[in-house]
Amino acid sequence: MMDCRPDAFKISPVLSSPVMVKNKDTQNAGFRVLIIDDEPDICELIRFHLEEEGYLTAVSHNGIDAWNRIEKSKPDAVILDLMLPGISGLDLCKKIKGLEIPILMVTAKSSESDAVIGLELGADDYIRKPFSPRELTARLRAVLRRTVTKEGDVKFGSLTIGKITMDADAHRVMIDHETADLSLIEYKILELFMRNPDIAFTRDRLLDRIWGRDIFVSDRTVDVNIKRLREKLKEEEERLETVRGVGYRFRGEKNPG
Repeated sequence: MMDCRPDAFKISPVLSSPVMVKNKDTQNAGFRVLIIDDEPDICELIRFHLEEEGYLTAVSHNGIDAWNRIEKSKPDAVILDLMLPGISGLDLCKKIKGLEIPILMVTAKSSESDAVIGLELGADDYIRKPFSPRELTARLRAVLRRTVTKEGDVKFGSLTIGKITMDADAHRVMIDHETADLSLIEYKILELFMRNPDIAFTRDRLLDRIWGRDIFVSDRTVDVNIKRLREKLKEEEERLETVRGVGYRFRGEKNPG
């Protein structure tokens, strides 16, 4: 039976006034997470375990209310169920992506197509119901680690290959003098390739370098993000090559052959 003691669950009306239960992990303290799911029991379960890890949480049960909350007080991350009343999870994902808020999708659907669509719309990762709280919190930590810039990070100046210029200090990519609208994952992938031109990376190696070893991400997630990055590279998309039976490689300045 779920623990419903007053000190275990306290619903905060808005993100500006969240309630913490136990701050066990100081690394997570202060991160505000909006949980969006139409099932109250699921929301409370997620909330309980996140607050046990030190996160500040708020809950919404439909897409319209969730969007109003996000506009009023931008969270550090969103846990988003695909099946929502008001505004669908996929439509809401598209709107949230424009605000550059990290998104962890939750879905009860067995079909992979919905998760792939969500990733294409800008979600950073997904998890299927039923899930273990431990896996969910691990995925959330990984998403935040990838998307939140910490003080003291080393900057590396600029890189240029062909018509692509990356300014790491400004966290900006220009393609033929036009700014490229890359997600943080796409930026990290491109940076890895540009710092290691003409080197083939297996999918497993990309998973380790971009997503980290403490979280499970499928090969399909890598392929989806590579596809999105290629499209945004425009006339330079051919530099991002598929190496059959291996993975991917970014062609440097030397012409092939």
